Amino acid sequence: MLKLLQINTSVNTGSTGRIAEEIGSTAMKAGFRSYIAYGRMARESKSQLIHIGNMASVRSHVLESRLWDNHGFASTKATKLFVKELERINPDIIHLHNLHGYYLNVEVLFDYLEKVQKPIVWTLHDCWPMTGHCSYFDFVHCDRWKTGCYACPNLKGYPVSLFLDRSKQNFEKKKKIFTEVSNITFVTPSHWLKSVVQESFFENFPVKVIHNGVDLDIFKPIRSEEVRSKYGIQYDTKIVLGVASIWDRRKGLNDFVQLKERMGEDVQIILVGLNEKQLSNLPKGILGIRRTENVEELAALYAMADVFVNPTWVDNFPTTNIEALACGTPVVTYQTGGSPEAVTDITGKVVERGDVEALREAILEILVRERDVYRIECRERAEKFFNKEDRYRDYVELYKSLI
Repeated sequence: MLKLLQINTSVNTGSTGRIAEEIGSTAMKAGFRSYIAYGRMARESKSQLIHIGNMASVRSHVLESRLWDNHGFASTKATKLFVKELERINPDIIHLHNLHGYYLNVEVLFDYLEKVQKPIVWTLHDCWPMTGHCSYFDFVHCDRWKTGCYACPNLKGYPVSLFLDRSKQNFEKKKKIFTEVSNITFVTPSHWLKSVVQESFFENFPVKVIHNGVDLDIFKPIRSEEVRSKYGIQYDTKIVLGVASIWDRRKGLNDFVQLKERMGEDVQIILVGLNEKQLSNLPKGILGIRRTENVEELAALYAMADVFVNPTWVDNFPTTNIEALACGTPVVTYQTGGSPEAVTDITGKVVERGDVEALREAILEILVRERDVYRIECRERAEKFFNKEDRYRDYVELYKSLI
């Protein structure tokens, strides 16, 4: 039996964790034995799980990142122990996802990968592998990653460095370490990120676009009186929904606050995924909901909304956009990274990043139309392009072509 081993920060939680879980499940249906190694969080999984390190090694990695801008080059002991487990399992194919997240030493891992020469698929969910520091550079309008990072303008962006700037050294180390392993096939969920890869030091590697997928049996147009009653939402209220795993300025939390000041009282803004501090600081008129792992409730919220709004300032290919479409809900988003790629003229609107007034106008344009005008088109687009069964079978076919 062929063995697949994936590596990611999390399993079956958050967008990348759910992607890894679904890929593993699809691979098992195709006859693979599936392993997922993770560093931070994991929920119940159909795959065999391997925990890399522990909370002590994660805290130590966080400290090294904060003090010495050493993200991705700590967790040495934890990674060496993981490599021994890799040698024991001896996978036929290795699928990398997010290697950042304070849990893994990329130098140790890639030394192993270079030696064993196993076929590798690396799905990029952001830009961290190609930069000397940050996971997204467009937030600060930086293009130094194209030729070589230095004097990083985004040190306070994830992963935060409080004192040192090692972006130049980190860039050179990553370039050397990553490009010495020749048998990597890159996958990007968006055409935007593919273009970034092709301008980076990965330019000579093959890269394939495979969009993210969602479970269309869960995310679908449904009615849920229970959810509406739970949150006290009136039937005659227009609902503008926002969803994020972690809300901050990059995800557009400040934009939603500005948006509320410009919207009428007959529009209810609902934000899902807020922490306790954010909930306590929300302005009047915005309903805040904590992060939930209850995907059925999340689907009901998507389906109940009249429009899903994603004012993200940095992103690759947000899963939230396609979850909304699958529930029959049109999407309004900024012209950011690969976020617009899920949207067409008949399933939503795209406006310039940071233009809150244009965001408001796009929302109102959708709200004046009948809800059913969008429901069928949005659902059909999700069924055609973002069915998880189709997209994750694309990965299985890719594995088979490489082994």
